[in-house]
Amino acid sequence: MRVLLLGGTGSIGTAITRELVHHGHSVTGLARSEQSAARLAEIGALPLRGNLKEPQRWSDRVHHVDAVIQAAATFEADMGETDRKVITELLNQAARRDTPLRFLYTGGCWLYGATGERIADETTFKRPISSFEWMIAQARQVLTAKGVSAAVLHPAMVYHEDGGGVFSRYLDAARREDPIEAWGGLGTRWPLVHRDDLARAYRSLLERPDLTGEFNVCAQSGVPAHEIISEITRRRDHASGYVVRTLKYVLCKYGDWAEGPTLDQQLCAEKLKLSCGWEPEHRCFTQAAF
Repeated sequence: MRVLLLGGTGSIGTAITRELVHHGHSVTGLARSEQSAARLAEIGALPLRGNLKEPQRWSDRVHHVDAVIQAAATFEADMGETDRKVITELLNQAARRDTPLRFLYTGGCWLYGATGERIADETTFKRPISSFEWMIAQARQVLTAKGVSAAVLHPAMVYHEDGGGVFSRYLDAARREDPIEAWGGLGTRWPLVHRDDLARAYRSLLERPDLTGEFNVCAQSGVPAHEIISEITRRRDHASGYVVRTLKYVLCKYGDWAEGPTLDQQLCAEKLKLSCGWEPEHRCFTQAAF
């Protein structure tokens, strides 16, 4: 398939690009800089120079592809508004096509809020953290749009060997020989997925335009913070201990987004597994490199 990928050089997007190219798909990746363009070309994608904040300048590419994957975010104060403009522009272009556009949109596990003892599936009521609340409306817009076959992926917390992903904060503390900060508490559970497995989920859903709706993507439903800290402590021979940070502390120091890692969550990916046969190759984070 011919795919327009937004966010193709990001932490998740890089893995998606590699996965799609490896399986014979033709990927065009939006690139804001020469460096990003070179990176996309290096992994086998065709760079398309453009800025996420100016979708009207490149959105006509929709008429030359079979699918769009939105895996990009600016992580700036206006990222919700930027995403809204991108989605609106792309869907306007899709409505003028002769054939349906396959559209994969990226949500996230933080849209479910704290689940506690309940394991969230796609029917679970969402209670998003404030900094990502805008995703709910955008996901609904994609799913109900005319001229598209849409799926929304809700990845668990993503880790990988290139810097650690969601583990990076713990790894950086261990590298500095500082105490590792456990946000929320040692019992706070994170649903986890390796980014290579997440990339395979994107490809699996891309290739099945008959599958629409929302799909959770996780390998482990909920891993307590103390297990992650213990594993990193063992691997890095870290002897500086840990410190528990409250929600109030992390919000004051890091901003509203920091509520996400404090959420005690459990997530279920059975719908994805049953729908397209997806199974994670990295079933446990302790067996993976990071």
